[in-house]
Amino acid sequence: MNDKRIITTEDLHRMQWVNDPVVSPKNGAVAYVLKKVSPEHDGYQSHIQLIDGDREVSFTAGEQDSAPAWSPDGSQLAFLRKKGDQRQVWIIPAHGGEAHAITDMKHGVNAFKWSPDGTSLLLHTGTTDGNENEDKGEKSEQSKLPEELIIKRIKYKADGGGIWKGRRNHLFILDLSIKESIQLTQGNYDVASFAWSPDGQEIAYTTEKSSEQYPDPDMRLTNDLFTVDRNNKTTKQLTDGTLSIGFITYTPDGQSILLLANDLSHGFATLTRIYMIPANGGNYRVLYDGLDVQLEHSCVSDMRSGAGTPPLFSKDGKSVYVQLSQNGGVHIGRFALDGSGHQVVVSGDREIYQFALTADENLIFAAADPLQPGDLFTYNRSSGEETRLTRCNQELLSELILSEPEVFTFETSDGWPIQGWIMKPVGFEQDSKVPAILEIHGGPQAMYGFTFMQEFQLLAAAGYAVFYTNPRGGHGYGQVHVNTVRGDYGGRDYQDLMEAVDYVLNTYSYIDETRLGVTGGSYGGFMTNWIVGHTNRFKAAVTQRSISNWVSFYGISDIGYYFTEDQIWGNPWDDTQKLWKHSPLAYVKNVQTPLLILHGEQDLRCPIEQGEQLFVALKRLDKKTELIRFPGADHNLSRSGHPHLRVRRLAHIVRWFEEHIER
Repeated sequence: MNDKRIITTEDLHRMQWVNDPVVSPKNGAVAYVLKKVSPEHDGYQSHIQLIDGDREVSFTAGEQDSAPAWSPDGSQLAFLRKKGDQRQVWIIPAHGGEAHAITDMKHGVNAFKWSPDGTSLLLHTGTTDGNENEDKGEKSEQSKLPEELIIKRIKYKADGGGIWKGRRNHLFILDLSIKESIQLTQGNYDVASFAWSPDGQEIAYTTEKSSEQYPDPDMRLTNDLFTVDRNNKTTKQLTDGTLSIGFITYTPDGQSILLLANDLSHGFATLTRIYMIPANGGNYRVLYDGLDVQLEHSCVSDMRSGAGTPPLFSKDGKSVYVQLSQNGGVHIGRFALDGSGHQVVVSGDREIYQFALTADENLIFAAADPLQPGDLFTYNRSSGEETRLTRCNQELLSELILSEPEVFTFETSDGWPIQGWIMKPVGFEQDSKVPAILEIHGGPQAMYGFTFMQEFQLLAAAGYAVFYTNPRGGHGYGQVHVNTVRGDYGGRDYQDLMEAVDYVLNTYSYIDETRLGVTGGSYGGFMTNWIVGHTNRFKAAVTQRSISNWVSFYGISDIGYYFTEDQIWGNPWDDTQKLWKHSPLAYVKNVQTPLLILHGEQDLRCPIEQGEQLFVALKRLDKKTELIRFPGADHNLSRSGHPHLRVRRLAHIVRWFEEHIER
């Protein structure tokens, strides 16, 4: 123990991340993506590793390789390789050798899928049809003269994607024998999810199209499922605009299409469920409608942005494997398609963020827990044995002293159970009193869980206890729990958090109530802003990528116009006072807590003007505050942003608490 050390911000540079495991149908070899920070700390590098029996090798040599997919016969592995600003599909033989590019799409390839017979690839790529803004963009690049941008869509920007360039995402089929592609879908819409039928003659996809009911598809909160014949391109709409559909896949017999979707009965807080619809059209049915569980990955982590695996079918085609988020853990469940029952196959106090099935229906999965950022494991369904396949951070972790969270549950004043965790500071001495930091997750329709958080470990290493909970408004505890915050931001959620503080102070005698801090990002940033405007019990606060003013957020955020209506239940022209009532900026005069404001300059989800408004108001009122701007950073800075800025962000959080809370 004496030769170990505490974690540092710079340890991010040594971390490695495991993603996208896929299993060869030929011999069970496992390919996966290994990502790490580049040697210059100016970005990330990723390549594909191969585990074949007891042997593991680096399988590709690109600097940014991702999304591996085995051919149906297991003879080849296709993947995406990024060069410059674009990704193209490359293929490498299963026995190794030189990889070669097989696509040269003008705007790169976003995603792809092998045809069932392995003769074609279905490509998801951007395309234009003489769009005015796209034409001007290309003209500007050629002439070096600036061109104006004409905006006609309300959905004209997206966090992480920037300003819309006039491209639409569509499907192409690439014939591998002749290396030619044919456009399968076209029109003024974007294809989202897509899937091959088992016979390879039909493709299903989801999109938001204009219709009599929805003249402007950008105003839709739902989407629809379509099928298209690969030969004659005949398209058929299968749903009626009542569902918000995510992952889709055909059943192995080709008779039905399975959807992970919800009906928006509780807005964006509606639980995801399994739906089945006949592939040739007809009424859909909901499986396990009474199951009060979120059937997808919903866990928050600062190790990755985006997680989850599409539904995978059992060998006999009678069951489907789906992730589920419950009580702080992300598990894998097996659900009978006839509705006769389900079981949690792989669980535990951890976050299973991706998984794959072997030919004999064992599971390969990527999982993180509070003491490691993520590795690959295998689970044998017959024996129940679990084996760890990788230890990608073993060298780093062997050097570190980490704080292991202790889970707790308390009952609120209105009798509702709330789950939480507390971490003692590294080097904690019995009978001592220590400062503590309350962490608040974003979403709010997300959850904290049994996973690794570098930010939490850094604060524990700096001498702070860290505690975090899943107040009402988050996933993992059923429909009523997650829906409570809608229309009541700063109400019951705020009470849950303050009662969590009370519980921690009453239960853990080593916490010093005079030395408390609070921080959170996105919704957690909103709540941090709300808290410092409503109580002075915290000695310092850090608000990250936050919301301060719902009136302006409505028109400036990429999701503002529909998210505000769904979450706050109002708009600026009819409900000005309601939006202002729920805006932390309205209570800025009350703020006595030193507040650090962290914001990415390219955050289009919670734009930086939200932080700027709060900063200017606090400075004008002579309050203690700082604003730190991160150039080029979007809403995902903490999870996948520039590694140097991620390190600086973490350093500023620790620094602010050290300056204002005595340890």
